[in-house]
Amino acid sequence: MSGACLIATHKRYGFQRVCRMWRVPRSSLYAQRQTAATRAVGCPTKPGPMGPCSDPVLVDHIRRVLAASPFHGEGDRKVGARLRLQGLRTSKERVRRLMRQHGLQAPQRREPPPDRGGHDGTIITEQPDRMWGTDATTTMTRQEGPAYVFVSVDHCTFECIGLHAAAHGHRFEALEPIRQGVRQHMGGYAAKQAAGLTGRHDHGSVYLSDDFQKELDFLGIESSPSFVRQPQGNGCVERFIGLLKENLLWVHTFATVEELRRALIEFKQRYNQQWLLQRHNYKTPAQVRHEKRRAQYEEEAG
Repeated sequence: MSGACLIATHKRYGFQRVCRMWRVPRSSLYAQRQTAATRAVGCPTKPGPMGPCSDPVLVDHIRRVLAASPFHGEGDRKVGARLRLQGLRTSKERVRRLMRQHGLQAPQRREPPPDRGGHDGTIITEQPDRMWGTDATTTMTRQEGPAYVFVSVDHCTFECIGLHAAAHGHRFEALEPIRQGVRQHMGGYAAKQAAGLTGRHDHGSVYLSDDFQKELDFLGIESSPSFVRQPQGNGCVERFIGLLKENLLWVHTFATVEELRRALIEFKQRYNQQWLLQRHNYKTPAQVRHEKRRAQYEEEAG
């Protein structure tokens, strides 16, 4: 198109004018041209030692790791960590390069807008059971129609504390993931059983309802609503819901809410035992909780 000529002046349109009319950045087209030229002549490799295996063999290992992983959307860092766990040590830059060249990289999330409002701190805690985030999403069942999925996540270990599916999304169903976590990690369910715990939630009507807030107060949980229209304020549970959709809700169908509930229980166990956390040196949520609790007991005993 840029090589075509104007009828009146017999001059070429030019690359700049075509990009301006099509509203396409010239840098993107230049990059595509460079990528095509690089593929045509073969991508040059860095000088130095090759490592434990050649690039084609390493790509096969990467493909097997991605195929064997029970999760979707794992990037080059977690692939490199799983390779190291298998005894195959190589540089993270090499893994990233090969995954990029063969189209194996995970989809990237969009960067947040520059002005993010009032949330400028952190919601991650150093010890488990200090803050739990809770939220909800929806899905469809073939026989019973819409279903609500309620979630609760620990802000230190990123462990799934509770998962619950229900046909109705009212306030009593929203409390179920919190109740599951209190029974499992707090040693029972009684007044002030979860004293010292903070519950992070958004401004949904079920979470601001009197029944939900009274239940938190009964358990001794301090209510901590996130900023309005600031999902990053409840980012731990938001990230888990995205993972839940990518690995279960968007790739499987369920006939009934009860079938969905059983699948959520199985996913919770698989996630807590197998998902790798980069922040915790590629350990699973269950491993992080075990190590944090052991260190806390040793500190109190010593």
